Amino acid sequence: MAAQTALSVVIPVYNEEPGLAALFARLYPALDALGIDYEVVFIDDGSRDRSAALLAAQFERRPDVTRVILLNGNYGQHRAILAGFEHCRGEHVVTIDADLQNPPEDIRLLIEAMERGHDCVGSIRRDRQDSAWRRWASMAMNRLRHGLTGIVMTDHGSMMRGYSRNVVQLINQCNEMNTFIPALAYQFAKNPTEVTVGHEARHAGESKYSLYSLIRLNFDLVTGFSLVPLQAFSMLGIVVSLLSGLLFLILAGRRLLLGPEEGGLFTLFALLFLLVGLALFGIGLLGEYVGRIYQEVRARPRYVINAILERKP
Repeated sequence: MAAQTALSVVIPVYNEEPGLAALFARLYPALDALGIDYEVVFIDDGSRDRSAALLAAQFERRPDVTRVILLNGNYGQHRAILAGFEHCRGEHVVTIDADLQNPPEDIRLLIEAMERGHDCVGSIRRDRQDSAWRRWASMAMNRLRHGLTGIVMTDHGSMMRGYSRNVVQLINQCNEMNTFIPALAYQFAKNPTEVTVGHEARHAGESKYSLYSLIRLNFDLVTGFSLVPLQAFSMLGIVVSLLSGLLFLILAGRRLLLGPEEGGLFTLFALLFLLVGLALFGIGLLGEYVGRIYQEVRARPRYVINAILERKP
């Protein structure tokens, strides 16, 4: 879709009823203060509370700058953002979360960076207000991601990011069922950068990301952008095979020269359990890649839209 406004702000919403009023109260004044044409694209990701009704009411209040996309189910944050990318019209596109942990007033920092020629602007959260285990897990995954994929993002967990129209169009051309949008945009960007933004405690409600969801998200990030895990496991298999062969030769030589050994049963069991564990891990890793292929070849739609609330030109 051709760009018709200077800025699109894309916001996925899932069960955010308690905090939407506060979001509206801060978001629109911050965008009005920019003095540019803008639109706000809300994507309701199958909320089970009154979030959709509150978004519809906000559309009635500000139909000139508000659009609402209603999905028929819960498809996840990244697919909801992809739905917003498909329908946004801005020359610059900014994504933020609806929980007000991303201060809307800092959107101007992303805009300023894009106006300086950067086509992908990440954000680094200053003084994160998350729990300690989430900060530690994020740091560990940052290091793992950088080592496996080579993608340089200081804070991959922050969804407050800016993209040029060209990067968004390239993302729209991809038909992957599961992807990690910041990493995908980084691969397409010619001149990426990062800015430091504020971070606040969640205004209301609770995080939609459980520990399992975070693990799944990082699996998508690693397996979607690198073959290094498979290659590393192949190398590990070669090393283990060589060591196992060497151990067999040592035991066979010892039996021929010194006779049958006594004891050592638990050592062999420990070695067996190690090899079985490695085999199961490899099967699971291979299954992760096969599962991604299975989802892609089915070619099912990534999301289904129930309705779009917008004022026609």
